Amino acid sequence: MRLCMEERLSNEIVSKDLLSQQYKSSSNLEARISLHERFSTNPLRPHRWIFDQFDLPSHATVLEVGGGVGKLWQDNADRLSPNWRILLTDFSAGMLEKAKQSTLTVNGQFAYSVADVTGIPFGAALFDAVIANHMLYYLATQSDRAQALAGLRRVLKPGGKFYASTNGVNHMQAMAALVNEFDPSIPFVTQVVRNFSLESGPLEVAEWFGDVELRRYEDELVVTDAQPLIDFILSASTIFTLAEGKKTALSEFVRKRFVEQGSVIRIRKDSGLLCARHL
Repeated sequence: MRLCMEERLSNEIVSKDLLSQQYKSSSNLEARISLHERFSTNPLRPHRWIFDQFDLPSHATVLEVGGGVGKLWQDNADRLSPNWRILLTDFSAGMLEKAKQSTLTVNGQFAYSVADVTGIPFGAALFDAVIANHMLYYLATQSDRAQALAGLRRVLKPGGKFYASTNGVNHMQAMAALVNEFDPSIPFVTQVVRNFSLESGPLEVAEWFGDVELRRYEDELVVTDAQPLIDFILSASTIFTLAEGKKTALSEFVRKRFVEQGSVIRIRKDSGLLCARHL
C-alpha cells in the first residue's frame, strides 16, 4: 500500500549549484555507490549496519530526508515492518523518481515528496523517527544546518529518534590525495564532509536533540579495477568545471598511479551514525 501524501516543492534551495549538478539525475550517486559495493571490505554493508542501529516501534511513521535513490530501504527490504509508514523526501525530483522505482518491490508503506531540508513542509510531531543519511554536510553554512535541524526536531514526536549518518574528516583521504597530486587546485568532493562531520556533527546535533551518541562503522576500500575509481572521481561536482581534455588527463593519471601501486589501491573509510532523541 502506498500512502497518499501531497508532494510539495519548497522554494528554498540548499547548496543550489552543488545539488543541481550532482543530483539532477541519480547517475553520479550511483557511480559512488557502485565503487563502495564492489570494493568495500566490511561484509556487513553500510545500509544494513545503519538499519541495525534503529530502535523503532512496530508501528512507526518514519521520515527520511535526502533519501536519494531509496537504497536504505531497498537494501533492507527483508527487514521492514509492514506497519511502518515511510515518507521519502529529496531535493531532486529526478532522484526521487528513481527512489520510487527502486522501492516498488519493497514490502512497505511508502510515500514520496520533493522537499528542501531547510524548509520541511510537514506539520509538527508527525514522525516517530527522522533519518538524514549522508546529506547534512551538503548544507554549506552552520545557519542552514541549524535551520534544518530545527525543522527536523519540530516534525519529530517527543521521544522520537533522530539518526544522521556522516563521515569523518579523514574519510577516503587517499582518494583526495590522488586528485590533489594531479592538481592541487581541484577541491575534491570528499572535502564537503567537513561541513558536518563525525567530529563536528555531535555538537551541532546536541543543540537540538538529547542523548546524542556517535557510533562508528569500520570499513576500507580495496580497489582492484581503475575504471570504477575514475568514475567515482569524475562524479564529483567540483570536477564538472574541468575541460574535457583535463578530465581525460585526470583519468590517465589515475590509471598510471593504479598500475604503479600494483593494480591495488587501498582507501580507508571513516563513517558512522549520530543517534539522538527528541526530549
